[in-house]
Amino acid sequence: MFDEAGAAVRLRVSLAAWRWAAGSGLVPAADAGEGRWSRVVVESVDAEGVRAGLRGPVPACWAAERLTEALGVPVPLRRPRVTAAAVGHLVRAGYLVRLGGEREFPDVHPDQVAALARRRDLPAVLDRCVPLGPGEAAVRLGVRRTDFDHVVRLGWVSPVGRVDVDLGRACGGVVEVPLYSAVDVALLPVVRPAVDWWGVRRTGPGRRSLLAVLLPVVPGGDLVELGEVARIAGVGRVAVTSWRRRLPGFPPPVAGQGTGVRPVFERRAVVAWLLAAGRLAVPGAPGTASLRVSGAGTRTGAVRTVRLDDPVLVLAEAVTGTDRVSGWLPETGADVLDVLGEGPAGLAVERLTAPGAGAVGLGVLGGARVSERVRSGGGWCWVEVSWPARVRGR
Repeated sequence: MFDEAGAAVRLRVSLAAWRWAAGSGLVPAADAGEGRWSRVVVESVDAEGVRAGLRGPVPACWAAERLTEALGVPVPLRRPRVTAAAVGHLVRAGYLVRLGGEREFPDVHPDQVAALARRRDLPAVLDRCVPLGPGEAAVRLGVRRTDFDHVVRLGWVSPVGRVDVDLGRACGGVVEVPLYSAVDVALLPVVRPAVDWWGVRRTGPGRRSLLAVLLPVVPGGDLVELGEVARIAGVGRVAVTSWRRRLPGFPPPVAGQGTGVRPVFERRAVVAWLLAAGRLAVPGAPGTASLRVSGAGTRTGAVRTVRLDDPVLVLAEAVTGTDRVSGWLPETGADVLDVLGEGPAGLAVERLTAPGAGAVGLGVLGGARVSERVRSGGGWCWVEVSWPARVRGR
């Protein structure tokens, strides 16, 4: 009977090659217990085939960069970069095979990384399998780190694990860092609909968090009525009443709270049921708009295309009004808009493709300005570009 190391020695192949062959199905499954093979199985394996099957391995940092690139360039809004530690979590979840290296930062097969990078559900896989540190959780939520610290203080999320991180002697040595479920973090704006998340996300550096005035939830006191359950699920109250009556497993009302007419339920239990029943989805990537701009009245010919994430387009009903488009973009993109709009004629929007702009988009000959800009950590800015409605064209 052989474990993985013994099997590799018996066939005179590297341990990484055996691990890849076992993980990818090139050799029979372990038949003598978990991670153990019988002599008959090991000696029946084609050693040359095992050696030929391995290309690599590659370190976890390389795999992390490839997966980050697969998310998009630049990395999409509210999506943290994939780290080497995240590769370790993907190995433990069974999406990659550890070929060597440290257990927390494993070496993996480049072809398997490439296959994972091609998956359309890669963001969902990362949310399910990779817990986030406080800084990464703030990025996933789209807020500043100080805002996320308030989220923790309020008791809205709890750690799902902890990890020791060595910051070096000058920074305090080894510290314990809490880890949070990416799904729980991403769902916060959905399950806490009463919070002004739009305002929280637009709070700039140095300003007090809008969450600072809120009080923490008390144990057993995070309760919701049917009306708020309906808001969380994005349906009417009648639908929730029907679910409660027809579908199994709906959480029971909290005893001693509410009334027979207005029962109350534990928020966490309701959210868990909605997810399990397929009535609630983790928010995906926000929508995008494409903004092709140039400096109006200039002869430089400088034309740039920037991408606005989570855009909002408001078109005035009267020609005397003002049109506005707002959204998030990297700080470098905001700088491009500022530079092009420095002239007296402002910006010319050669083409705007966004929800609400119509199938062919719209254009603005000139007079567009960056009317507001808020920097909110993580290298992103919220900007609003406005122009007189009378100069709008299609």
